[in-house]
Amino acid sequence: MTTAHGWVATRFGGFDDWEFIEREVPAPGQGEVSIRVRASGVNPADYKHVSMPNPGLELPVPIGYEVAGIISAIGPDTEIATGGGRVGDPVVAFRISGGYSTELTVPSGDVLAKPDGLGFPEAANLLLAGSTASQMLHVVRAAEGETVLLHGASGAVGVSVLQQARALGVRVVGTASEARFDEVRRFGGIPITYGDGLVERARDAAPDGFAAALDAIGTDEAVDASLELVDDRSRIVTIAAGPRAERNGFVAINGRQPQSMEYRDSVRADLLRRAGEGELVVPIARTYPLPDAREALTFLQSGHPGGKLALLSPRH
Repeated sequence: MTTAHGWVATRFGGFDDWEFIEREVPAPGQGEVSIRVRASGVNPADYKHVSMPNPGLELPVPIGYEVAGIISAIGPDTEIATGGGRVGDPVVAFRISGGYSTELTVPSGDVLAKPDGLGFPEAANLLLAGSTASQMLHVVRAAEGETVLLHGASGAVGVSVLQQARALGVRVVGTASEARFDEVRRFGGIPITYGDGLVERARDAAPDGFAAALDAIGTDEAVDASLELVDDRSRIVTIAAGPRAERNGFVAINGRQPQSMEYRDSVRADLLRRAGEGELVVPIARTYPLPDAREALTFLQSGHPGGKLALLSPRH
C-alpha cells in the first residue's frame, strides 16, 4: 500500500473548508486500477456537488471527477474499459471520486487508454465537458443542415458543442461576450452577445429560425429566449436550469441521471479517439500545482477562464 496526497471537503459549503491530506492508496483488487496522476481536470461540478448536503454524501468527500496519468498497478484478471492495460500505460479516468490526488485506485471500467496525440492536461479535461456536450446534441436530435442556438458558447461545454456540431454539419449561433467572439468563430460558431435584444440578434443571425436550443449557462434570459425561438420543447435542453425545465416543460440533463451516465459512458472512447486525432480540441487556459487547487477554483469562479484549467501532480 502506498500513500498519496489529495483534496477532500471536510464540510459542506465553499472550498475554503477543503483540506489537502495524506492518505493511503489501497492496492487494486480484481476490477480495479491504480493511477499515478499527472493531471486532474477542473470543473464547476467539483465544488458544486459539495456546496450543500446531499443524500448518500458523507464527509470527508474526495474531490475531482476526471484525471489523466499512468497505471501504477492493476488488479488480477483485470482490463481497462478500452481493453488491455499494463503498468506504465497512459490512461484517462472519468466519473471517478477523488481525482484531485497524486495517486488513487478506481474501478477499471472508468479507465480508458489515453491517445498518444493528447496531452495529459487536455486528456484530464476532455470527458466531462465533452460527454455533456455530446448528450446535449443527442437529446435535441441535432441533424445535418439544421441551425441551433447555444447559450454559453465560449465555455468548456459550449466549445465542445461547437466542435461536435460542426462535425455533424449543424450550424450553431452561440452567445458569448464580445471578448470571446474569436473563440466562438475558431470552432465554427456564429457569435452573438447576450443581454437586451438577444432574441432579435438571434433572429438576425438565423432568419430561417432555430431547430433546437442548448443552454449551458442557466440564466432566465437564456431560457426565455430558447422558449421564444424554439416551438418544440422536446428540442430545448439545459444543463443548468433544472427548475425552469420542470416548470416550463423542456429537457434538463445532469450527470447523476442514470440515462445520462449510460449515454456519457457510451461516448467516452469515441471522444478520446477524436481528440487524439485532432478533431476535438481542449483549450487549456492555465495549469496549477495540485496544492493550489483553491487558487484554480477561485479563478474558475471568476467566470472568464478562457479555457480549461488543470491541476498538475508532481512527477514521481
